[in-house]
Amino acid sequence: MITDLPRLLDALPAGAVPPGRLVTPEDGGPPPYWLSDDPAEPYRWTQLRRNHQVTGLWPLLLSGLRSEEERPWAVGEVSPAGMSSPDRHDPTELLAQWWGEDEKDADFAEVVAPLGVRWPGPADPGQPEGSPGDFADEYVAFLADGQTRLGLVPAVRSADTLAVTGWTGPANFNCDSGEIAAVVRSWEERFGARVIGLGFDTLHLSVAAPPTSPEHALRVAAEHFAFCPDNVWQGSGTLAAYADQILDMNCWAFWWD
Repeated sequence: MITDLPRLLDALPAGAVPPGRLVTPEDGGPPPYWLSDDPAEPYRWTQLRRNHQVTGLWPLLLSGLRSEEERPWAVGEVSPAGMSSPDRHDPTELLAQWWGEDEKDADFAEVVAPLGVRWPGPADPGQPEGSPGDFADEYVAFLADGQTRLGLVPAVRSADTLAVTGWTGPANFNCDSGEIAAVVRSWEERFGARVIGLGFDTLHLSVAAPPTSPEHALRVAAEHFAFCPDNVWQGSGTLAAYADQILDMNCWAFWWD
């Protein structure tokens, strides 16, 4: 699909996107995404998101390092050739595997109490509070801070942009964004999640069906902990505290050290 990007861009109506350019990845290969020259405008992101099924292009808010804003997006510090297809992975198996790796830590039992150290399995789906697209549009208005740029990625669904772009944000945890995308696909289906923004090592999702009870939030928190341990180890400190943070929240943010 990456090789279709120039054709998909050419098919857009005149004025549909601001000035920008295709970005070539540093490890070679065809450009996996288009990047705007100037900061993203929320209204334009919304227009492009609403036309995604027609254009085949999913919009993203792309941000760089505070000290080196050109990294990773403007300089192509990505590796699409090194990412597997999300189709190859079972998200439940991945989460259980990652949970087991954290279980080796001496403080694990204390951190995950009162849930217990055994992998609890995937959380039940949430109840939609509205259209996933509408929640995505609302979150974009919050994230667009005058520095993030607009990106366009040829992807059937928002989760797949993680692998298509070759994003390496979780590299200190997992070098294959195809695996990360497989889990996000599951969240798209169970919680109405949509990928809104990517930073150097950050991921932002809008959520249309968040957990609305403490018990459900704790189970969802377990998935987040397996997926991104730094959110708990270097953030909330305990799974219970993290569950309180995501209760009724229509946006999820992840950061890998």
